[in-house]
Amino acid sequence: MAVDPTGSALADMLKEDPGGPFVMLNLLRFAPDGRSSYEEYSRRTARFLKKYGAELVYAGDGATPLVAEDGQDWDAVLLVRYPDRETFSRMVADPEYQEITHLRSQALTEAVLQPTVPWGSGRNS
Repeated sequence: MAVDPTGSALADMLKEDPGGPFVMLNLLRFAPDGRSSYEEYSRRTARFLKKYGAELVYAGDGATPLVAEDGQDWDAVLLVRYPDRETFSRMVADPEYQEITHLRSQALTEAVLQPTVPWGSGRNS
């Protein structure tokens, strides 16, 4: 299962850029004993969020789903607001950030990273 974005996925995200701030939806499924590694990654990522003007909007544990197919439940959900997609791209390419991405990769067995576009932004209206 995928846990890390590919270069082509990042390029596609930038091509579709409607401009302006966006919120990245993070759906996470932890490997056995992966939560502690992800918590360390989160702690160390905080300075990059600040450096690039991003902010953690919400982080929470998944509970029993009300509506979901088998396998669609998630261990954790995070919402992170970024100033724009180019800034996100610069952050994930930052060599110092790259030094900690192994913590995220080893923590997860599956993930969804989906940029969201606000309603009324022109794309969805």
